[in-house]
Amino acid sequence: MIRLAALGSVAALSLAACGAPPSEPADAPADPAGRGASGPAVDQLTALGFGPLRIGMTRAEVEAALGPDADPEAVGGPDPAACDMFRPERAPRGLLVMVEDGVLTSIWIGRNTEIATDRGLNIGDTAAEVKSAYGAAAEAMPHAYVEAPAEYITVWSTADHQSPAARGVKYEIGTDGRVQSIAGGGPSIQYVEGCA
Repeated sequence: MIRLAALGSVAALSLAACGAPPSEPADAPADPAGRGASGPAVDQLTALGFGPLRIGMTRAEVEAALGPDADPEAVGGPDPAACDMFRPERAPRGLLVMVEDGVLTSIWIGRNTEIATDRGLNIGDTAAEVKSAYGAAAEAMPHAYVEAPAEYITVWSTADHQSPAARGVKYEIGTDGRVQSIAGGGPSIQYVEGCA
C-alpha cells in the first residue's frame, strides 16, 4: 500500500513507518497565529520545508538532517528510485517526506497535532479556519474520493502550479470538515495517492 493513501481520507495513519517512537521536537518561534498552543512549540511546516528540511534538498541531505528511512521495508512508491515516501528516523511522528529522482519535493503530515503550519494551522482544524487564515489566496477543490464537505484547500506562491519553482501548502479536509493531512512543497503536493 502506498503510504500517502494512509494520509488521505482513510485516516488509517497508523502506518508501520510512523510507528517508531517520536523524537523530541525542537523549540520553534512563538505561534504566528497567536493561538496560544500549550506545551513546547515545534518546527512549522511551510511551502519551503520543515525544520532542517528544505524543498530541493537531495535525499542524502534529508538523511543527514533527520536520518535514513525509519522503515526501509515499507513500500513508499511503486518505483522508489523515481519516487519514495518515508519517515526519516528522527522526524516527528506523522511526518513523511517525498523524494522524487533523488530530490525532496514535498513534506506531508498526518496524525501529529503538534506540527503546525506557518499560519498556526494543524491536523483537526476546520476548513473554515484554513480559509479564514489565507483569505482569497485559498483555492478549494473537490476531494478525489469522498463527497463534500471533504475537499482540498491549497495556497500557492505562483500562478503556474506545475512549475518546478512553484511552492504551496495543501490541506486535505475530511468528511467531518476538518484537516486530515497537510502537505508543503512543490507540485507533488497535488498528488492524491502517494507518488501519483
